[in-house]
Amino acid sequence: QVQLIGSGGGLVQAGDSLRLSCVASGRTFYAMGWFRQAPGKEREFVATISWNGANTYYEDSVKGRFIISRDNAKNTIDLQMNSLKPEDTAVYYCAAARSGLGPGRFTADYWDQGTQVTVSS
Repeated sequence: QVQLIGSGGGLVQAGDSLRLSCVASGRTFYAMGWFRQAPGKEREFVATISWNGANTYYEDSVKGRFIISRDNAKNTIDLQMNSLKPEDTAVYYCAAARSGLGPGRFTADYWDQGTQVTVSS
């Protein structure tokens, strides 16, 4: 049985950092990544990473601030979020896909329960 369990959200101030983690059980996926959904908005792509960590993609607004990484030995991915802004406030979802990697190509087969990130100004 495949399961994704995310953790690490919280309430921080603008400029602070947070690290999200996601553990996948059941199998290793071709690609994994993070999406987010702010109140009243659709879920949007944040970052994805290939199975070997060699390829990463980022949404433009997080480039240079967020770093996605992967540890296949532990079957985990992390999202290091630096210089957080109030507009980063959202529920962040970990996702796993059997194919597809970048924005518009990554099609999630599994999602975790979501973790809240709130950035105050």
